[in-house]
Amino acid sequence: MAAPSPARARPERGTDRPAEPGVIESLLPASVHSAEVFGDVRPDHVFPEEEALVAKAVPKRRREFATVRACAREALGRLGVPAAPILPGVRGAPGWPAGVVGSMTHCDGYRAAAVASDRECAAVGVDAEPHGPLPEGVLEAVSIPPERSRIDRLAAGHPAVRWDRLLFSAKESVYKAWFPMTRRPLGFEDADIDFDPLRGRFTARLLVPGHTLSDGRRVEGFTGRWLAGPDIVITAIALGAPGAA
Repeated sequence: MAAPSPARARPERGTDRPAEPGVIESLLPASVHSAEVFGDVRPDHVFPEEEALVAKAVPKRRREFATVRACAREALGRLGVPAAPILPGVRGAPGWPAGVVGSMTHCDGYRAAAVASDRECAAVGVDAEPHGPLPEGVLEAVSIPPERSRIDRLAAGHPAVRWDRLLFSAKESVYKAWFPMTRRPLGFEDADIDFDPLRGRFTARLLVPGHTLSDGRRVEGFTGRWLAGPDIVITAIALGAPGAA
């Protein structure tokens, strides 16, 4: 069976609005609302507080910053939440409106955001990366020996996927889900990622003490989903909230 892959269709660069939910939506439950775009958009509005953060940045960074926030506001609108500034908080985590959990991601040619009510999800983490090999030495810096052994086996059996890059993306999604929920740091070496190459899923086992939700449920790890396409790989995690169906 071939590894899962995103659709190849690409909205035109420079469109006015983020695309309808599509690639990233397929990785997330219905309780999570998302928006994505392949390229950059001309956002309807950038809040002054946001503009000030990138006033001295190069144009590419300004476009990227504005586009991923346009995606976030599109996703928030689908959740029924009014537009608001999305400013980086502690350790760069996005500052979402009250009652919202979410995650944003951007890489060359792709921007996306995913949000949910905190009554439905305790955490959301999404990440996209270019589908190419990691630079030399990076895999060793972001992985533990058992992961590298599994990556070697996956690469031999499913060579169309850059498993090293997918591992990096999954680690990023884990961190994006973990830190806003716990306010505790998590190193690359603190989660053990294992991929299912046929079902497009992965598990992340935490190697540090877990987190207790308000209903007493212990979070000792995460499960997520992944896609690998010609240009990008995407990983996503959504952890149900206490009491959510």
